[in-house]
Amino acid sequence: MFIARITYNLCTPLGVLCHSGSDNDLISCRASSTILTLIGAERSYLMANTFSQIYIQTVFAVSGRLSLITSDFKEELHKYITGIVQKQGQKLIRINGIPDHLHILIGLKPAMALANLVRDIKSDSSDWINRKKLARGKFAWQEGYGAFSYGHSQLDTIVRYIMNQEKHHRRRSFRDEYLTLLRKFEVEFKEEYVFEFYD
Repeated sequence: MFIARITYNLCTPLGVLCHSGSDNDLISCRASSTILTLIGAERSYLMANTFSQIYIQTVFAVSGRLSLITSDFKEELHKYITGIVQKQGQKLIRINGIPDHLHILIGLKPAMALANLVRDIKSDSSDWINRKKLARGKFAWQEGYGAFSYGHSQLDTIVRYIMNQEKHHRRRSFRDEYLTLLRKFEVEFKEEYVFEFYD
């Protein structure tokens, strides 16, 4: 499991300026129990004067890097995973991938443990695929996942990247993409513990 930087924004009782990642994201906070909702993520009231804005991209692969997610059920799978995320009270901003791996951008509340959410996504979705016999043979996700955090000003860029996965992978392998993300976010790793790659 790889988790990049995650930041929390806290306001004092008198009200201060909260910074969420860039100068454009500066907001004025007042002490109240109001829930402030931002497009794509949520600033949730957890306790007096505590607010958050957390955007996480998760990446995980099909076991054995088999190309089992076909166009026949890809869209249905994405809708099913969206339902899993929403059932946990989180916001799925964008989901896409290619037949052997998946990218999901989530607006995460700080009370939600990311590891638990990803566990439920992988477990429930693989059970659903097998129950409906949508894949050839038994479907499973590889162990582990990548998780990378973003500021609000970066959302448009990462959403476009996720939506253009098919185009990106015409010229770039999943191995190259994934290791580049780990290095970009300065995540320490040993290649023997990263996903099994067959490129």
